[in-house]
Amino acid sequence: MTVTESVGLLEFLLANVKESRTKIKATLQGHGIKVNGKCVTQFDYMLQPGMKVAVSKSKRNQQGFRSRYVNIVYEDRWIIVVEKNTGILSMAAGHSSLNVKSVLDDYFHKSRQRCRAHVVHRLDRDTSGLMVYAKDIETEQILEHNWHDIVYDRRYVAVVSGEMSGDGGTVANWLKDNKAYITYSSPVDNGGKYAVTHYHVLARTTAHSLVEFKLETGRKNQIRVHSADMGHPVCGDVKYGNGDDPLHRLCLHAYMLCFTHPVTGERMEFETPVPTAFRMMFK
Repeated sequence: MTVTESVGLLEFLLANVKESRTKIKATLQGHGIKVNGKCVTQFDYMLQPGMKVAVSKSKRNQQGFRSRYVNIVYEDRWIIVVEKNTGILSMAAGHSSLNVKSVLDDYFHKSRQRCRAHVVHRLDRDTSGLMVYAKDIETEQILEHNWHDIVYDRRYVAVVSGEMSGDGGTVANWLKDNKAYITYSSPVDNGGKYAVTHYHVLARTTAHSLVEFKLETGRKNQIRVHSADMGHPVCGDVKYGNGDDPLHRLCLHAYMLCFTHPVTGERMEFETPVPTAFRMMFK
């Protein structure tokens, strides 16, 4: 579509694309709109006469995709970014367990895409939030081998037990699993992996705190252990918690994932809202 007058991008799309406002905004956020060949996500981006606007078809073919556990946020020929619900594993463990990889493989099969979902990183079963999967082995290898250089911002939000006193800080120690797969921390090197978590308190009541966690390292159970180390375990955490379970779920959500695209080198930034149930506790 060629632009004929100066107009904001969203306004132009609403006038020229037969989709609802919600759908158009989702396509924008999902990197599905290109202006002169460049991906634009800003809805008030000013268009000038002569510019060319393209709407990605692949962002539309997800209408056939329905899963109560997984929502597709972005997809191209190399990667797929999803938001997973609580209660689903990132990949199979044992036989026939419900997992995101098999949901995506099924979707690829039904949408006649000759690819599989390749696991690059994981979220615990009861953690919700953003994840990226590679669609081929080459992309998976790039992501896996360069993960710490590629991912430049990963943040979680959690409801933790108790009122946190300070506004933020950093927890750093060594994490190691024992034979029962319980991760425990040590202030000195215990042969485990060094883990660094930055945190910032967003809201608090006398009973709970809403905290943003920014990962510098991504170790197994890192936030859950570090949160418990501070004396404020994540609510609903049966492994490291104190029994405080106000929402009958693990109150941990991976809400931000920013990385450099492994193939195109483009900066990809995804953010989901803080779960409503979390926010309602601090109204």
